Amino acid sequence: MTLLLMAAGSGSRYGKLKQFDDLGPNGEFLMEFAIFDAIQNNFDQIVVITKKENVSFLEEHLSARLPKKIQLNVLAQELTDLPDGVTFTGERKKPWGTAHAVWTARNVINGPFVVINADDFYGQAAYRKAAEFMSSNTDAYALLGYTLKDTLSEHGSVSRGVCEVDGDNLKSVQERLKLVQKEDKVIDEDTQLEFTGDEQASMNFWVCRPSIFDKIESEFRLFLKDEDRIANSELYIPLMIQEMLQANEIEVKCIPSGGDWFGVTYASDKEKAMYSLKEKSDLGKYPAPIWN
Repeated sequence: MTLLLMAAGSGSRYGKLKQFDDLGPNGEFLMEFAIFDAIQNNFDQIVVITKKENVSFLEEHLSARLPKKIQLNVLAQELTDLPDGVTFTGERKKPWGTAHAVWTARNVINGPFVVINADDFYGQAAYRKAAEFMSSNTDAYALLGYTLKDTLSEHGSVSRGVCEVDGDNLKSVQERLKLVQKEDKVIDEDTQLEFTGDEQASMNFWVCRPSIFDKIESEFRLFLKDEDRIANSELYIPLMIQEMLQANEIEVKCIPSGGDWFGVTYASDKEKAMYSLKEKSDLGKYPAPIWN
C-alpha cells in the first residue's frame, strides 16, 4: 500500500514553505506524522510530490529517518511533464494542479494508494480505515470524510467540499465557499444554504486506484488544447474522481474518518498545530522524537 503526499505548494498564504516547517515537538515536519501513521498501518511505499528544487533535500531528510524496509520516492512536479506526443511552448508559472501532481507518480505506483495534502493532519484512525478498505476492496475508490462542524474555523469562513452520500456511497462533493458556524447551524454565506454540521466534508484524503492515471492523462490532453484553461485553470484530483463517478466508471465509498483534522493554511495556524502535536506526543500517541 502506498501513501502519496502532495507537497509542491508555494505556501503563499503561510509566508514560507509550510511543508518543511518544524511543527513537531522535536522539529518534525507535519508530513512526518502522516508518514508515521501510514507505516504503523502497513503502508510500505511513501511517494512525495514536490518542487524540483526540493527533491534532493527532502529525499535526504526522509531517507535518513524512515525504516529501511520502506520504499521512498520523492518526485518533482514539473511543467515539462506532459503526455507522450504533446508539447507546450507557452508561459505558465503555477503547476498544472493536484491531478497532475498525482499523475507525476504514474511510473512508481502499481497498486492502491492514498492521496493526501502534506500540510494537513488527518488523525491516526483515517490511515487504519484506509488500510482496511484497501485490503478488503479490489476496485472501489474511497473518500475519508470529516464531520463538517469539526472542520470550521473560529477565525472566519472556510471553503469545504460537502459530501452528498447514499448510505456509504459517495454521490457528489459540492464545494461551498463561505461556511461559518451560526448557533446550531452551518451557513454558506455565499448561497445562504444551511447545513446541520453533521455532514461529511472532504479534506482531500482519497483512496485511489492506478486507473486514475489514465483518466488524468486523458483530461490533461484536452486541457492542453484549451488556451483559456491553460491560462486560468488547473486540473484537480477531486474533479477527476467525480467525473469518473458520474460516468459510472468507478464506485466511491464515503468512510467517516473518526479522527481529528487540522491544517496549516495561515501563519496563525502554526501555534495551534504545534500545541496539538505536542499534546499528542505527551499523551503517548507518538514517540518523541517520532523516529528512533
